[in-house]
Amino acid sequence: MCLTVLTLGPADGEEIEPDSGPCYANRYTLSAEGTLTARDPSTGRLRFVEVKGRIEGAETITVTRNEILTCLNKPDRFWLAIVKVSDGVPSEPVYLKAPFTKEPDFGVTSVNYGIHGLLERAETPQ
Repeated sequence: MCLTVLTLGPADGEEIEPDSGPCYANRYTLSAEGTLTARDPSTGRLRFVEVKGRIEGAETITVTRNEILTCLNKPDRFWLAIVKVSDGVPSEPVYLKAPFTKEPDFGVTSVNYGIHGLLERAETPQ
């Protein structure tokens, strides 16, 4: 699966261009869960962008325990991207940097977050 709706600004490193080759010539990896990993060319460190697509009108976004733990372990490298989909057409993504602040209780496998609260904290990568 290739991602074509995500662009990170220059301050976050290299831009991801739509149609820049099959799966970005293996420079980026999109897991089956929707996590995009890429190396920041200025530091060589991995960054993680968790992409959540939701149908227009959805009230919640489900995030797995592992996604939350990745954010808590690497808050300076983790972004949550939310893409609304209406009639099969994705909108521009909105981003939240380090959106999670608390580890889920033991045994919790996923957490539902209200989409409106997340969208209120969204920002544009710089």
